[in-house]
Amino acid sequence: MILFKLKCAARHEFEGWFRDNAAFERQSARHLITCPHCGDQAIEKAPMAPRLGRAKEQPSPESVARALRELRHEIEAKMENVGDRFAEEARRIHYGEAKARGIFGDATDDEARDLADEGIEVARIPWLPPTDA
Repeated sequence: MILFKLKCAARHEFEGWFRDNAAFERQSARHLITCPHCGDQAIEKAPMAPRLGRAKEQPSPESVARALRELRHEIEAKMENVGDRFAEEARRIHYGEAKARGIFGDATDDEARDLADEGIEVARIPWLPPTDA
């Protein structure tokens, strides 16, 4: 697939995806491309800079582990550990029965699913030990 920047006779610019240049040419010749702004079917390609893809560097396993340990440190420093009472306490906070605050703890798959069904936002985080030692 290729993305073309297009323009109509009224100089409205918009984008369109095509299988290849030939597909654009066929559709354009049959007036199958329409300006979304004015409905004009006299469409041509507008000049555009190419989008060159760059391979993104994948993080190393060590950097991922380091980031997860830093996240754990931040969570432990700033939130309250409610242990296996997590689902119960999350509900109490959500329904205004307990003071709003950041909490963390343990929840089963079923508890997490039930919380989500109730509209209570929770996130699961891989919990690595603080060090490799």
